[in-house]
Amino acid sequence: MGTTRGRLVGLLGLAALPPVLEEALLVGVGLHAARGLAPQATAVWPYDSYHDLRWLLVYHNSWEMFLLGLLLLTVLRGVLSAGLTALAWPAGVPRPSWGWLIRRNLEVAAVAAAVISPWAALSVAFSAVALSWYLFASLGPMLVLAPFLLRAGVVSRWWKGLPTIELFGWASLNFVVLTLAGAVISSTPGRWAVVMAGLTGVVNGLLWQRTVAAAVAPVRRWARVPVGPIAIALTLAGAIWAQALIGFAFGGGQGQWRPLVLTERLAERVPHAVIVLGGHNSSWDGTPAADPRVERFSYRGLDAQGRPLPYPPEATHRSLDSSSALLADQIESVHRRTGRPVALVGQSEGSMVARTYLERLPRGPVTAVVMFSPLVQAGRTYYPPPGHAGWGVAAGWELRAMFWLSNLPLAVKDEPDSSFVRSVLSNAPFYRNRTLCPVAGVRMIAFLPTVSAAEAPPGEYSRVPVYQQPALHGGLVGERAVEDRVVAFLAGEPVEVPRPEYGLLQRLGAAWQAPPLALMLNPIWSATREGDPAMTGRICEAR
Repeated sequence: MGTTRGRLVGLLGLAALPPVLEEALLVGVGLHAARGLAPQATAVWPYDSYHDLRWLLVYHNSWEMFLLGLLLLTVLRGVLSAGLTALAWPAGVPRPSWGWLIRRNLEVAAVAAAVISPWAALSVAFSAVALSWYLFASLGPMLVLAPFLLRAGVVSRWWKGLPTIELFGWASLNFVVLTLAGAVISSTPGRWAVVMAGLTGVVNGLLWQRTVAAAVAPVRRWARVPVGPIAIALTLAGAIWAQALIGFAFGGGQGQWRPLVLTERLAERVPHAVIVLGGHNSSWDGTPAADPRVERFSYRGLDAQGRPLPYPPEATHRSLDSSSALLADQIESVHRRTGRPVALVGQSEGSMVARTYLERLPRGPVTAVVMFSPLVQAGRTYYPPPGHAGWGVAAGWELRAMFWLSNLPLAVKDEPDSSFVRSVLSNAPFYRNRTLCPVAGVRMIAFLPTVSAAEAPPGEYSRVPVYQQPALHGGLVGERAVEDRVVAFLAGEPVEVPRPEYGLLQRLGAAWQAPPLALMLNPIWSATREGDPAMTGRICEAR
């Protein structure tokens, strides 16, 4: 009994120590946005490796640093997991030797790094462009892989048979615990966050005890089928094709985007001429709006008569600075034609074009801006252009390989180095800090689907009025109630509908985001005068 109690104390202590140390370090350096990750340091497979790889893919600035970090993390993860497994081993069941456990867990750590790295890279891409699809896509495989990798660390013939429902349940419970712990820690100041990280580590230890006991139990279904390798192969394939599948499932923003403001006449009480800006991979065939006061923004610019040109989806891949310059010309043309002040209504990338215009160019006749699904705190991670060194260099090449493969079945190719993406990464301090900040002389509102709560770390995210409603990214446009609110706003009425659950959802996503790269570390960003929300939890502030 004493030996069993001593092993339990050792297990809980070993499981609590790394989260405490990591949380204390994060609190000490003030990296506010990453504090929710610390409890994953001793989570069960594969959440522990997902934790390690996200840190590594963001915080390396050379191939040598990446390869050395990958080797060290793999060894440390394998040895730590072997120790946790040994201490969690159920009484009355013969335990393999220490040497076998260390060798096997080193092997599992290496396999986990290879299988999970693409999904961790997608998490980096998510933090770069603030699109929640990539975050959600990267979490499903963690739940699928968990029972297989847990068995791999404790039994020799792990690849055969379907893991028990008990093992799947305990592994899934760890996901829930980590999600809740990330939310609580993100809401907890200083030393109490360290205490919470330690308590979550203790819970991790108890879950190691349960998962190891479930993993050593004999499988009851498909005992002769190599289910483990099949699951791993499907997970790797899923990482490669995730971007293409997202594009197929949700349209990727492609097609003729036709919100009601384009298809119906504008209410007479609206004093503005309106320019409507489509999102990424949108297209336009030149069909005019129903109201002559409304015009579609063209990502190709104007013809000789000052009319917007039809454009294909590829035209939306240009840089935000280039698009905002085209927008400036179109604003002047519309203002001259109508003699009215101009309002901008943007969707996703279109919102970012409008916000870039307000920042980079004289606002001229623009007096109102409506932003649907803007990219909230984009530019939290970085990778350099091809042929250059810098922070996230390995993540960049991993994303290029994945996107090259995923683009094969797509008519419109998305690239991690498109001019649009690179303009977000180059000007990340502005987009991270000021996208939803007020501009003098311009009425602004952001229509935010609740899914965007997962796109920004906990903390302040907007200082302009917001209208929030349950929806996916881009899903608010076209709804009659929402369009009525747009017309009311353009007519000068106050519109603001925040939802109380938005902040909670924001905190619940904190554990699964990639850690943001501190602005001060990246030479491309370090000269900026922008404050860093990753450090302060506040936006719209100067450094």
